[in-house]
Amino acid sequence: MTDYSRTEAAERAGVTEDDLTRWVELGMLRRAANDRFTSGEIRKAGLIHSLAEAGLPLEGLAAIIANGSLTLDFMDSPAYERFSSLTDETFAQASARTGVPVEVLMLAREAVGGAVPEPGDRILESELATIEFIEVQLLMGFRPPAIERLLRVEGESLRRIAESEAEWWRTEIIMPGLAAGQTAEEMTNPELSDRMTPLAEASVLALYRAHQARAWTANIVDGFEVVLTQAGFQGRLDKPPAMCFLDITGYTRLTDERGDEAAAALASELSRLVQRSSVQHGGKAVKWLGDGVMFWFRDPGPGVVSALDMAEGVVSAGLPPAHVGLHAGPVVMQGGDYYGQTVNIASRIAEYARPGEVLVSQAVVEACEGSTVSFTDLGPVDLKGVGGQVHLHAARRG
Repeated sequence: MTDYSRTEAAERAGVTEDDLTRWVELGMLRRAANDRFTSGEIRKAGLIHSLAEAGLPLEGLAAIIANGSLTLDFMDSPAYERFSSLTDETFAQASARTGVPVEVLMLAREAVGGAVPEPGDRILESELATIEFIEVQLLMGFRPPAIERLLRVEGESLRRIAESEAEWWRTEIIMPGLAAGQTAEEMTNPELSDRMTPLAEASVLALYRAHQARAWTANIVDGFEVVLTQAGFQGRLDKPPAMCFLDITGYTRLTDERGDEAAAALASELSRLVQRSSVQHGGKAVKWLGDGVMFWFRDPGPGVVSALDMAEGVVSAGLPPAHVGLHAGPVVMQGGDYYGQTVNIASRIAEYARPGEVLVSQAVVEACEGSTVSFTDLGPVDLKGVGGQVHLHAARRG
C-alpha cells in the first residue's frame, strides 16, 4: 500500500501539516508509526477540510467518532478513490509541458463546476484524463470554442447524474438507516457501496454508448446523403426540422399547492409521458422550461402527431391542459441546445395557443403533406416579439 510523508500527505490533501497534526490529535486521522499517511487517510483529510469549510464543529465530530457513533473509515473503500488528490504539477506547468494554452487546460476544472483556478494552482489527479483529452483535440485541429462547448455540456450533464445518484442513495440507504437507528458502519455500508459503484458506472457507460450510437448514426446518415448528392443521386426529400414547445399553464402553482412529494410525482409522470411520445415520433426533449418542455423533431409531421398525443396525455395524467406550438425551419445546435428564429417563433406560437390547443405554422402544414393529421386555418396572426404576422393552423386528428 502506498503511503506518504506528513509533508506529501498535506500537499496532496490541500491542507497544512498543522491541520494533519491537529486532526490526528483529535482522533479523526490515523498515521503509521513512521509518521506516514495512506491514500485513505489523505482522502479523510480532504473530507475533514470540507466539513470544516461547511462550518461543522470538528471537536464535536471527533467526540462522536470517539464514541463509535460516527466513522470516516468508509473513505478507505476503493469506491471513494474518486475523491481525488492533488498532483505536483500546476496548470501553468502543464501548459508549458503540453503547449496547450493555460486557459484551455483550466476548463478541466470549470467543466465539473469547480471555481476558476489560477495558473499556479495544482492539478487534481482526476483532471489528468481531461487534460490529455484536451491536448489530443488541439493536436488534431479541434477549435478551442468547440472543445469548451463539449466539456461544459458533458460536465453539466454528468453533474445532474451525480446529484441524482447521491439523492437516490440518501433516500434509499441513509435516511432509512437513520430512521431504523443503524450504526454509522451499517449506514455507510462499504460492502454495498463497493458492489453498487462499478455496476452504476457500467450502467452509465452503457447508456452513454447507446446515445452515442444514435447520434453517430445521424451523422453517418447525413454524411452519406451529402456523398450521394455530390454523386448525382437524389438524397432524402429535404424537410426542415420542427421545434415544439409544450406549456402547462399553472403547473408550477399546482406543484406548489400539492407539496414536494406530489410535485415530484407529477414531474416524473410528465417526464415519462413527453419522453416516450417524443422518442416514438422521432424527436427528443431538449430541455425543461419551468411550466413546459422544448422539443426537436427531425420531421414536422410526426412531431404534430406527438404534440397531439402529449396534449391528450397530460389531461389523462391529471395535469392542467397543455398549449402547444410548432414551427418548422432551420435551427442552430450549440452545446446540446437549439437556437434561432425557428425556436423563437415556436415558443411564441405556444404562448398564443389556448389550453388544449396544438397550433402550428404554415411551414409545418406544408411539411405534413400526406399526414393523417388535419388542420383548421386560423389565418395570419400577430405574435408577441415576432416581426410580421405568422399564418397559424390548429392541428387535430384526421
